[in-house]
Amino acid sequence: MPDAAAEPGTSAGRAAAEEKSALSRPAVDPDSTAAYGDHPDQVIDFYAPRGAGGAGGPSPVVVVVHGGSWRAPYDRRHVSPFADFLAHRGFAVASVEYRRGAEGEAGGGGVGDGPVAGRWPDTFDDVAAALDALPALVRQHLPGADPRRMALTGHSAGGHLALWAAARHLLPADAPWRLDRPAPLRGVVALAPIADFGVAGKMNVCGGAALQLLGGERFFEERRPYADPSLLLPTGIATTLVQGRADVDVPQAVAEAYADAAAKAGEVVGVTLLEDVGHFPLIDPAADACAVVAEEIAQLAW
Repeated sequence: MPDAAAEPGTSAGRAAAEEKSALSRPAVDPDSTAAYGDHPDQVIDFYAPRGAGGAGGPSPVVVVVHGGSWRAPYDRRHVSPFADFLAHRGFAVASVEYRRGAEGEAGGGGVGDGPVAGRWPDTFDDVAAALDALPALVRQHLPGADPRRMALTGHSAGGHLALWAAARHLLPADAPWRLDRPAPLRGVVALAPIADFGVAGKMNVCGGAALQLLGGERFFEERRPYADPSLLLPTGIATTLVQGRADVDVPQAVAEAYADAAAKAGEVVGVTLLEDVGHFPLIDPAADACAVVAEEIAQLAW
């Protein structure tokens, strides 16, 4: 007998249908793949621009950071249709893979029996290393692109990592990922990001994923200043959040908390709220919301 809560017409049923639509699409092979380290997950997929885009000349580079609660079962393949969609909009796309948590890994917070969210510090090591390597790799693998015009986008946990990567110059002085100056980015478009760990923790977003990412309750407050984007403001980098109002995976309150923290720090962060949209349409090429995302990226990147 089907679960009534997941039947069509209910919020859970709609969320399940949206997830199925986004995640059941065949993966789209990249034009090339390059390593930025020795681990099998330290790779970047490149998609050359397939459309005219918005302004002629070399295409801007959109760096895509996938979500999936920083957990191992979700890799970059599930956002490859989204990466291909952006390439058909005229963008050069770099889709970043990184190390995630695995089944039963130690230090993950002990929440549940499933895959642990993230690896400390490996997940952060990888995103920083990938971004640092990208300009040279773009010149090699995307010769029609302009690495000086680079924008970051990420979905869910990937939205967190995109916001974090744009704030590395604000990290504590002893952080190994700290930059001396802001990264040369045109902007960040974070899609339903896990952007405020305090609010996400209170709401148990993605089964306590943020707590697990930082190693559990023992390390959460100690590591949070190194990892929570809401504590790394103002970045000085143009930032827009795109959020579905019907998102039950990463609720609207998480994005609003980040925007409020930015405002208190003297920075205006754009928030685009989409009616009757849940978590996954933002990266589903078949959904109208995905076109909105592409337009938000274009506003910053071109």
